[in-house]
Amino acid sequence: MSRRTAVLPWVAALAVMLLWASSFVVIRGVGVHFSAGSMALLRLIVASVALGIGALLYRPRWPRTAAAWGWTLLWGVSWFGVYTVVLNLAEQYVDAGTAAMLVNVAPLLVALASGVLLGEGLPARLFVGIGVSMAGVVVITLATTSGQLTVAGVVLSLIAALLYAGSVLLQKWRLTGGDSYAVTLVGIVGAMLACLPFSGDLAADLAAASPASVLAVVYLGLFPTALAFNFWGYALKNIPAGVLSSSSLVVPALVVLLSWIALAEVPPLLAVLGGVLCLTGAAFSIVPHIRAALRRPEPVREPERSLTR
Repeated sequence: MSRRTAVLPWVAALAVMLLWASSFVVIRGVGVHFSAGSMALLRLIVASVALGIGALLYRPRWPRTAAAWGWTLLWGVSWFGVYTVVLNLAEQYVDAGTAAMLVNVAPLLVALASGVLLGEGLPARLFVGIGVSMAGVVVITLATTSGQLTVAGVVLSLIAALLYAGSVLLQKWRLTGGDSYAVTLVGIVGAMLACLPFSGDLAADLAAASPASVLAVVYLGLFPTALAFNFWGYALKNIPAGVLSSSSLVVPALVVLLSWIALAEVPPLLAVLGGVLCLTGAAFSIVPHIRAALRRPEPVREPERSLTR
């Protein structure tokens, strides 16, 4: 791989983290207008339509076996469907920053499982970085912007973390060999079909919601879902699952900042300190890999052969 090609997965990963951070804030902001299920369904409908139009131009390589279709649908329903509904519901009980921090215990689970089950190893640097970031998660949790934690919100956020970790492992284990665009589209459509029982709730919410709230959910479908998950699939093909998932530990810090700007949830000093710890830990884990990619030499091209002798 050339230096430029080696860096591209990390650029994709950064875009994913920014988009996912924004989704926590948007979910929190429009949760008063949409129920957990109806928000998930509208988000998935938008993503399915966008990716379906793109498929007409891109012509992705669809799964070729029944087993591949089955694993893709299972992954899609688990992550795009169940995870999204659970996260939406969790953010009705806790603020966006708290939800992001609790959900992001998932990288620790992924790092442990991928090291043992996927043979990616358990480097000490990865665990030190995760440990520092988890300390930041604890600090921010102690200084939530709302000042309140409910048992339901904490439990739902931790369930979302388990779904997140399991979905990442399943994708790395079974799905990285396929076309990431096709895998994402099939997964999202499968999740949309699984969420159709929420159609009645969606019709009622659309009738009462403001245009700004509807556009916010459309944003969730187009960017943190359709675009971000394609970037994620591309990055996961080129970066170890444990290392890539540890990079999502920057998300809580980004969510706290965005919540401060967009929702006027001003973080206390402890939350700022926790965000710095999250960034420091993630950087300790992933920066050496990024630097290695930047130092990778360009391939040596052989001189073109003359067509005449």
